[in-house]
Amino acid sequence: MRYAIVIPVLDQLHYTQQCINSLLNNGVPAESLLVIDNASRDDTPAWLASRSDIRSIRNPVNLGCGGAWTQGAFAATNAEWVVFLNNDIVVAHNAIEAMLDAAERLQLEVVSPALVEIELDYDLRELTRHFETEMRDVVREGWFHGVAFAVRQDVFHRIGYLDTDRLLFGREDAEFLFRCKRHGVRVGTVGAALIHHFGSITQSAMKRERQLKKFGDHRYLYGRLGMGWWERQRYKVQRKKQTRAWSQAELRAHAMTLHMMRRDGRWGYR
Repeated sequence: MRYAIVIPVLDQLHYTQQCINSLLNNGVPAESLLVIDNASRDDTPAWLASRSDIRSIRNPVNLGCGGAWTQGAFAATNAEWVVFLNNDIVVAHNAIEAMLDAAERLQLEVVSPALVEIELDYDLRELTRHFETEMRDVVREGWFHGVAFAVRQDVFHRIGYLDTDRLLFGREDAEFLFRCKRHGVRVGTVGAALIHHFGSITQSAMKRERQLKKFGDHRYLYGRLGMGWWERQRYKVQRKKQTRAWSQAELRAHAMTLHMMRRDGRWGYR
């Protein structure tokens, strides 16, 4: 099996249905899907029970994102790639195959697709056709995002699975990125695949569930990584500088970037 797609969910059934239908309608086989239901209290459990074509695991408590990701990875040991996907995304092509094809061509071991975030008030299919042609060979090596990312199975054997520490609160992808870099795992975001991301729908639900005003504590993450104040500041400056350089170079060459925002009918570029 080339890949398994792990989708953690917490309520928000409309987005889950929209996401899964989008994948199935664009060539993703149902048998590759695995939905991890983190104790949803809406109609999600009933809907998943009615879909015998889609594998799902029902957790009696919310294990968090990292817990669900690792649970899904354990259940997908027969797949060459494990794809971790938010439930608030849609696609207009087989972004999974395109992303993995690019990763193998570029010898990446962890890979993310390009993304547009927030409002879907544009023609995603038309943009995808243009984007695939224009951005096919663009890559941001050294960065992937937690909205959608694929990991080669052997990476887990070398550096371990996603962190299940609940105090990371949504920063599990950042912790895994640091670990990948420290162990020489090649990571990147590619322009050969494009998704639309509505924007942290499940995380917002978890905030409400836990009565939190913000999601995650960056100081806790940096402490876990052994980074002191000065090292944190230097890392932030370097990260912003690199992101700006990527964005400016992509805009000059293609008038688009691998991370775009759509809000109030306007485009933003990151």
